[in-house]
Amino acid sequence: MNQAELIQQVADDANLTKAQTQDAVRALLKTIMQVVADGDKVTLVGFGSFEPRKRSAREGRNPKTKETIQIPAARVPIFSAGKTFREAVNK
Repeated sequence: MNQAELIQQVADDANLTKAQTQDAVRALLKTIMQVVADGDKVTLVGFGSFEPRKRSAREGRNPKTKETIQIPAARVPIFSAGKTFREAVNK
């Protein structure tokens, strides 16, 4: 399912217009990205949580040339599924 299909499904389920749903979904995603980019955690009980984590610098390898390269440290977004979400997937 892509974003357009998600918006259509939510619009149908919530009896909203596609435009209203599109605005709401985009605002939700933008807010989650901004909060995590600012270093905070977003928790949606039952669904999961989004948070930034630090990844240490490490050595990598260029698969084409087999040359060793240095990969710099970075902050990366992490999603952890909540219990209700995990249970729904495992049904």
